[in-house]
Amino acid sequence: MRPGDGVAPSCSRPLIHSDSLVSHAPDGDAALAAALARDLNAGFEWLARAWQNRLYAFMLRMTGSPSDAEELAQETLVRAWRALSTYSPQRRRELSVRPWLFQIAVNLARNKARSISRSGTVSLDELERSAGRDMSEVEESPAARIPDEDLAGAPEASLERRQRLETLAALLLALPEPHRLAVTLRHVEGMNYTAIAEVTGLPVGTVKSHASRGAMELRRAIERERAREAYREETELKR
Repeated sequence: MRPGDGVAPSCSRPLIHSDSLVSHAPDGDAALAAALARDLNAGFEWLARAWQNRLYAFMLRMTGSPSDAEELAQETLVRAWRALSTYSPQRRRELSVRPWLFQIAVNLARNKARSISRSGTVSLDELERSAGRDMSEVEESPAARIPDEDLAGAPEASLERRQRLETLAALLLALPEPHRLAVTLRHVEGMNYTAIAEVTGLPVGTVKSHASRGAMELRRAIERERAREAYREETELKR
């Protein structure tokens, strides 16, 4: 599944293709939960349209692999559909959609990471190349923006912006998985610590520690990268 595609037939549900879906799409978690309770098919179509790009972007950050990100984002929606189809309308109405959906996504990403760790077939260099190669596919999504002053002053030229995003993606990917997850959920998805604790199954204090350490590690990595860039530029000028 590429960003922008519909939900694949493997979801075992009818696809709904209607322009009215966009103009009448529910706004916010509560409205989406109400739509799922009222009409599961239409509500799920709205859910998929609203979240498929963000799920892909999240999975790309967590795995560094475009193909794995596609597979895992699709599987998240498949599992969401299967679960929702067993819920009563009342349970769907009471659902906190975003934390619930990310619980599914995080569990799938963790399972994938464990399988990669056991196989030992993917190197850090390969992950960094994969992260850099496809960041342009998600950079226009709101979920792809990291609200940090390091990006606020980035040059407007599209090539330089892409290079900055590729570097940031590789640095984020190099963080330990718990820190990368906390930074992504906190600073990219904008979740509060209570929501992240719900998603990850960790105590709030642990989540805060992971997010703080991850942000510090990322900041130091950015500073080191800037120092390397400055050194390269200085070396080029002396030639």
